[in-house]
Amino acid sequence: MKTVPVKGMSCNHCVASVTKALAAVPGVASVSVSLEKGLATFEEKTPVDSELIRQAIIQIGFEPGQVA
Repeated sequence: MKTVPVKGMSCNHCVASVTKALAAVPGVASVSVSLEKGLATFEEKTPVDSELIRQAIIQIGFEPGQVA
């Protein structure tokens, strides 16, 4: 599992938006987003470029941290 901090989430709608955006990235198998922790966790089916994850978050208006 990999994680990425997500700044700017304030409600469950934000969580749903981030979940949907990350699930749409090719190679992502499953996504879990915690509003309380400000953290998205995801599993990969195939290796995923960290920059694709970051760009998916930026495109919906949030600020991603480093993918770990």
